[in-house]
Amino acid sequence: MREFLAGANEEGMRLSRFVLRVTHRLPNDLLYKSFRTKRIKVNGKRATAETRLLPGDRVQLYLNDEFFPPEAPLPEEGVQKVPFRVVYEDENLAALYKPAGVLTHRDSEGRPGLTEGYQALLRQRDPHFTEDENRFVPSAAGRLDRNTEGLVLLAKTHPALRELTRWFREGLIEKKYLCIAVGSPEEGHFKAYHRRDKQAKRVEIFSGEAPGAKPIETTVLVLDKKEHLALCEIGLVTGRTHQIRAHLAYLGTPLLGDVKYGGVNPSEAAVSYPGAGQALCAWKLSLPATLPKENPLCYLAGQSFKVENPALLQWWNRYRAAGKTL
Repeated sequence: MREFLAGANEEGMRLSRFVLRVTHRLPNDLLYKSFRTKRIKVNGKRATAETRLLPGDRVQLYLNDEFFPPEAPLPEEGVQKVPFRVVYEDENLAALYKPAGVLTHRDSEGRPGLTEGYQALLRQRDPHFTEDENRFVPSAAGRLDRNTEGLVLLAKTHPALRELTRWFREGLIEKKYLCIAVGSPEEGHFKAYHRRDKQAKRVEIFSGEAPGAKPIETTVLVLDKKEHLALCEIGLVTGRTHQIRAHLAYLGTPLLGDVKYGGVNPSEAAVSYPGAGQALCAWKLSLPATLPKENPLCYLAGQSFKVENPALLQWWNRYRAAGKTL
């Protein structure tokens, strides 16, 4: 039996299509026979080819190994070197700090990410962690861009993953970011329209409705200023791809170090943000204030997780204290 976890990208996908994506040379007649003989299940229950997946669904395939591509094992030494910090954890979830430059998940080239690093930590604590093939493997309920630092929530049980994914999808988790903007942003609550160009791997922002564009809302609070830079707290009312980076650039104050959206000004080259990324940190996550008693995470109602002294804030404090620009 092989088990796969449906993520946000698989939401609404037909189960038959998902099965064909994760298998190798599976004949159509065997695919539909497997549905009839209950060899394909979702969350342990019989499913049909037309079943639509939700994030967090566990798809179990009772098929011969020949129909699965060979898995390249992760080198344990490399996984154990993935840097991160545990901010909070219990039996249901973990809040982890991801430094800039670290992936959230293993990429297509096999490079491990935060998720694999945390799984390696659990194996260090319990050598039998992965022996049970039916055991739920901790999975990220959301993701951050590789070059964005900050908090990522990992679910350690299937019910926790379903709840966390739903909360993110429905905007029930309050998200606060720290950033350093080039320029002096206006403070307030800003609305616009966002359109993603997957091929170009960037987004466009519009003041009004546009074909394929979706509404976004972003709040801006300026915490500190020095020279041409501003330390800001950003609130995400909506949470779309590159929303903060693109929206602040649209407002005329792109993030320091954000080459993609114009955060590098040759005339201001005296100030450069370290690394290859943008000055952005997922600083604080707050869970729903009230939860019903039957919710598996009800004991965390109103809980907030915060990164203490992230790299971005350390850089700003050095810059703020310096007699001249860094």
